[in-house]
Amino acid sequence: MPDYASEHRRSIDDPVGFWSEHARALHWYRPFEQVLDTSRSPTGRWFTGGQVNACHEALDRHVESGAGERVALVYDSAMTGAIESITYAQLRAQVAELAGWMQARGIVAGDRVLIYMPVIPEAVVAMLACARLGAIHAVVFGGFGAREVATRIDDTEPRLILAASCGLEPGRVVEYLPLLNQALAQCRHQPQACLILQRPQGPAALTPGRDLDWRREVPGSPPAACVPVDANHPLYVLHTSGTTGRPKGIVRDTAGYLVALRYSMHAVYGVAPGDVFWAASDIGWVVGHSYMVYGPLAHGCTTVLYEGKPVGTPDAAQLWRVAARHGVNVLFTAPTAIRAVKREDPRGELPAAHDLGALRALFLAGERADPDTIAWAQRSLARPVVDHWWQTETGWPVAANCLGLEPLPVKPGSVSVPVPGFDVRVLDEQGLPVAAGGTGSIVLKLPLPPGCLATLWRDHEGFVAAYLTGFTGYYLTGDGGLLDTDGYLHVMGRIDDVINVAGHRLSTGEIEQALASHPDVAECAVIPVADAIKGQVPMGLVVLKVGVTRPQDGLRAELIARVRDDVGPVAAFRDCHIVARLPKTRSGKVLRGTMRRIAAGENPATPATIDDPLVLDELRPTLRRAADSGGG
Repeated sequence: MPDYASEHRRSIDDPVGFWSEHARALHWYRPFEQVLDTSRSPTGRWFTGGQVNACHEALDRHVESGAGERVALVYDSAMTGAIESITYAQLRAQVAELAGWMQARGIVAGDRVLIYMPVIPEAVVAMLACARLGAIHAVVFGGFGAREVATRIDDTEPRLILAASCGLEPGRVVEYLPLLNQALAQCRHQPQACLILQRPQGPAALTPGRDLDWRREVPGSPPAACVPVDANHPLYVLHTSGTTGRPKGIVRDTAGYLVALRYSMHAVYGVAPGDVFWAASDIGWVVGHSYMVYGPLAHGCTTVLYEGKPVGTPDAAQLWRVAARHGVNVLFTAPTAIRAVKREDPRGELPAAHDLGALRALFLAGERADPDTIAWAQRSLARPVVDHWWQTETGWPVAANCLGLEPLPVKPGSVSVPVPGFDVRVLDEQGLPVAAGGTGSIVLKLPLPPGCLATLWRDHEGFVAAYLTGFTGYYLTGDGGLLDTDGYLHVMGRIDDVINVAGHRLSTGEIEQALASHPDVAECAVIPVADAIKGQVPMGLVVLKVGVTRPQDGLRAELIARVRDDVGPVAAFRDCHIVARLPKTRSGKVLRGTMRRIAAGENPATPATIDDPLVLDELRPTLRRAADSGGG
């Protein structure tokens, strides 16, 4: 097993040699001429001159090497009870057939195809069929409202839309086609056609002349071969939230992404071809792109697609039940999911009822993982629990305890050390390095390693302004934190999640960490509110574990005292509220920004990404009182 320190040092000192070595794992239709080209962009362009195909890496090369009967994809739906296993050979046949149908309709390399589907096998087929032809896919999270879908259609101008008739949520059917119809009514751009997968749980009325039935149109189409594309050809556009309200279209290149993902599968996650990897996410998010589809399949693993929730479908043991059923070796989910399970099972008794003998590690990302949640998971599972950090923009982990290299000691509250390839720095407001243990802006020294965003779709100026102008020679992550004396990275939250209390800059993450360490707390969020004397003071919103029935006044006093002890009196933490739930996006991120704006007296629209609008409505009176009182 390679030594972490020497591996990381080599990746920084000799990136050309390091990544050239790992690029050999790909099948190159045409060899690359230059490993790293920084002449056109300070972020760097990787493997210029070469040609590859992402679908060939994910499917064809495994079939051609004799692994066609290995299971590529397991679909497990808690919503329908369906369980399906699809081999690499079967998946390639389905993908080639859909690609053939698309090709017959004139879809060629460079065309955009928008995909609006839930977590079902056909969504993966759709993504890979686009990659097979060199078409650029833009996946929209299933169930997004019409306005969000419309902005993505007008931004990418797809020739074709692939959609399902519906998605399934606990207790309800989400009808996709009416939402798509509303979106198209708002759009200036119209696709040539919409191919609709009719699900029996919610069949839709098709629009004649525009909508086509997937199950009638596609079967029997002549299979399409893989189309080689240039290394820097866009594989996909994935939109993430922008500060202007207009989604930013992250552009991912093809070859660099594949090289980075294959490296991360063995170096970060410690998995080998044939292992079962489960990223409990949605294909509409970057985790779904990287670690439900392209990463596991390119590495020859079995990937698990789960349609359901961590709790309530049917209970808080579902993660462990599915992991046991399919022999999952590595599970990757959001801290929010584990906190939801912990809330229902505070003593961690449910995992013991399931055979998790195959499970080697649990990885967490997407939201800060507080030390108490990590400790609960470690006690409950008796396995490594790795909190790691990355972004939609980076496409793969920036910092992690790399289990495929030399596993390092765990520091709860830290996302461990920079992954090989990433040169992570912490800078102050003047762009000067911060001493070990001091907080500042987390940046990545340029050029970026393979796999990171190349630009923003049709907005390169916006890309430079958002990410490259803050500090010359660095990519600005937008997150703040510190590197400690051991080189471990501590991510404390977005740079704007900083509270200025009477001139003292405090991270909301520090205060949340103190609150989350209380044994009765399931999860929490801290936001700044205005104060006439101190400028800003923190407000805490705390969700209790199931079964906690103590008087709230006494509990609030304990929580305030804990913050005073852990963070210090300088935090001026006095405003603590016990709430039933926190508002979150469908990917599990707490909507701190929206709550902060309400507490500032604004009236922001309910985000389209919210999981349950009622939760935000429940909190508005509490947040409004903070705005009216000036934090007093």
